Amino acid sequence: MAVKKLNSMRFLEQQKIPYEVFEYDDSRHSANEVAELIGVSAHEVFKTLVVMPEDAGSKKPLLVLLSAPQSLDLKKLARATGYKKVRMAAHDEAEKLTGLKVGGISSLALTHKNWSVYIDQQATQFTHIYMSAGQRGINLRVPVADFITALKVTAIDCAEGSGN
Repeated sequence: MAVKKLNSMRFLEQQKIPYEVFEYDDSRHSANEVAELIGVSAHEVFKTLVVMPEDAGSKKPLLVLLSAPQSLDLKKLARATGYKKVRMAAHDEAEKLTGLKVGGISSLALTHKNWSVYIDQQATQFTHIYMSAGQRGINLRVPVADFITALKVTAIDCAEGSGN
């Protein structure tokens, strides 16, 4: 059965970025489970987190991509992005802000929002990474360099236990 074309796929095609589609059981939401289901290393599957700046006047969320086994270091993220303090959006808040279900949130499906997108610098060691297509049950394999360029993504050190 053919996968319906999602906005994330249309965006990649408009940018002339090659991608591969991977479907899996959409009841699985964790990036670690997705890695297992599609048969790749969890370090290559990136989850998209919605993070809220706590600074006065800052209402636009940040999108942060981390590999499945990593945890976000909020203090490192705040320092790297120039905010005094940031917090994770709650699941219902993330879904309301993005219009996407947790487990299917994707920066590729949210390009029209013009939110700042960050990716942990460890992603740059890979040629390709896997990320949600913007719908639970569908991941895309995309070239890291092309993804970073097309979305103007900033690579930063934001994972717990990495770097300084």
